[in-house]
Amino acid sequence: MCIFCRSANESSLNISRRGLLKGVAGLGALGAMSYFSNSSAALAQTASLPRQTGAEGVRYLIRGGSVLSMDAAVGDHDVADVLIEGKKILAIAPHIDAGDAAVIDAAGRVVMPGFIDTHHHQFETALRSFLSNGLLADNGQENGSVNYMDYILGRFAKVYRPEDVYISELFGSLSQLDAGVTTVHDVSQIHHSPAHTDAAIRGISESGRRAAFGYFEGQGKDMRHPEDVRRIKDEYFGSKDQLMTLVMGGEVYLPNFERAWQLGRELDLPIAAHVVGGAINLPFEQMAGEGKLGPDNLFFHMTGQDDAAWRIAADTGVGLSFAVPIEMTMRHGTPPLIKAVSMGMKPSLSTDVECTMSADFFTQMRSAMTLQRALVNQAAIDGKNDLPALLTDRDVIEFATVNGAKALWLDDKVGTLTPGKEADIVLLDGTALNVAPINSVPGAVVTLMDRTNVETVIVAGKIRKWQGQLLDADIDGLRTKLVASRDYLFETANIEQDLFHK
Repeated sequence: MCIFCRSANESSLNISRRGLLKGVAGLGALGAMSYFSNSSAALAQTASLPRQTGAEGVRYLIRGGSVLSMDAAVGDHDVADVLIEGKKILAIAPHIDAGDAAVIDAAGRVVMPGFIDTHHHQFETALRSFLSNGLLADNGQENGSVNYMDYILGRFAKVYRPEDVYISELFGSLSQLDAGVTTVHDVSQIHHSPAHTDAAIRGISESGRRAAFGYFEGQGKDMRHPEDVRRIKDEYFGSKDQLMTLVMGGEVYLPNFERAWQLGRELDLPIAAHVVGGAINLPFEQMAGEGKLGPDNLFFHMTGQDDAAWRIAADTGVGLSFAVPIEMTMRHGTPPLIKAVSMGMKPSLSTDVECTMSADFFTQMRSAMTLQRALVNQAAIDGKNDLPALLTDRDVIEFATVNGAKALWLDDKVGTLTPGKEADIVLLDGTALNVAPINSVPGAVVTLMDRTNVETVIVAGKIRKWQGQLLDADIDGLRTKLVASRDYLFETANIEQDLFHK
C-alpha cells in the first residue's frame, strides 16, 4: 500500500530502513509503489526500448550520435557509437560492432553527460513560483516584503510533515530527471525529526536518480541534527556502490556548527555550507589557520567575499557552487564568475530554490554565460584593459557536468563520457524545430535548447526517460499528491493562496 493510501492515523514511514538501503542502491522497490506504472506494461507499449538496461552484463549501443564527451582523452565525435554494459560505459568509437546488443538510433541527437546540480533545496517543490518576486531577506529597504527567510524557512518549512517532504523530494527529482539533470545535491534543511529525514531519503531514492544527500538543519523540539548523522550513515549509506552519497551540512550561522564540522570529519564526510556576503560569512582566516578548510568542502554562492577569503578558498582547494539566476534576482550579490575563474577555480552550477526560479540546466548555463559576457563586454565598452576571457558555450557545459561531478566528489564515477565510468547520459534532440540544423554542438546545447529537447535520460546505465517519456512514473497521480501537500502547507502556515499576486 502506498504512503497516501493509508489512513491519517497510520505511520507514513513504517518501512524497513535496511530494506530501503537496497532501494537506495538498486532502486528495486520502485515497481512496488502504486503510483508507478507497471514496468512490463510500459515495455510492451514501447517495443524498441532496450530490455533490462543497467543490469549486470546487459549491453546496448547508442549508435550514430554527435558525442560531446567532455573528456579530452576521448574527444568529441561528429558521429560515434557509445557501448554500455551494465552500469558502465564500455567503449566510445566512430563505429562499434556490438554483436546482438540492442541498438538505440541516435542519429541527429547530441549524446553527452547528464547535468549535475550541486545545490538544490528539493523539499520546496510544492512551493514552486511562490517567491518569484521575492528577495533572500528583509534587509530594511523593503520592510515587510515577502522574502525567503521569513516565508519559506520561517513560515512554510516549520509546518512540513514527513509526507510533505517525501512528495516534494520525489516529484522534484523526477522533474529534474525529465530535464536531463541526472545528479543532484539535495541541500535538505527540513530535518525536523528523524522521520522527516527518512522521508527525504526515500523520496529521492524512489526517483531513480543519482544524488548527494545534504544533511543540513531543521526546526523544532524533535530535530536531531547534527547527531543523527551517525544513524543516517549507518542505515542508508553503508555502501559506496550506490546512487546516493552523504554530505554533512555545516552552516556557520548555527550555534552547533562546530559540532557538525567535527562529526563530518570524524565520519569522513564532505562538508558543505552557504556563504553569502552581508548575510552568511565564513571565518575563512580562522578556519584555514585551524586546518579546517580543504577539498572536502563545497561552498554555495561565495558572493561578497574579499580578496583574502578568495585566496584562502583557492589555496585550500574548496569547491564552488553558483546559482546564477537566484543570486541575481534575490540579492545575494553579483555571481562571482569572473573572480572564481581568475583565481584558477572551477565553479559548478546549481538551481537553489524552485520557489523563485526554474531548476532546468539550460537556464543555468545560459545565465552564467550571458551574465559573465555582459560584465566583460561592458568593461570593454568602457575602455578598460586587461579584460578576462569571455566565457564560451563549452565553458558553461563544463561547469554543468565535469565541475559538478568534482564538486560532489563523484568525478571518478560521472561527469564525462569515459569508458569505465558509470553511464549517466542524456540524448538531446538536434532535429527539433527550435534547434535544426545544428552547426555547433555546444552552441546548440547552450544557446538554443531547452528541456523539451531532452529525449532520453540514462542513470547508471538504466534508461529513465525514453523518446521523450519519463518511465515508470504516474505523474498525474503524483501531481495530485503534490497539490494536496501544497494546499496543506498554505493552510497550516496561514498564508493565502494568491495566484496573481493581488
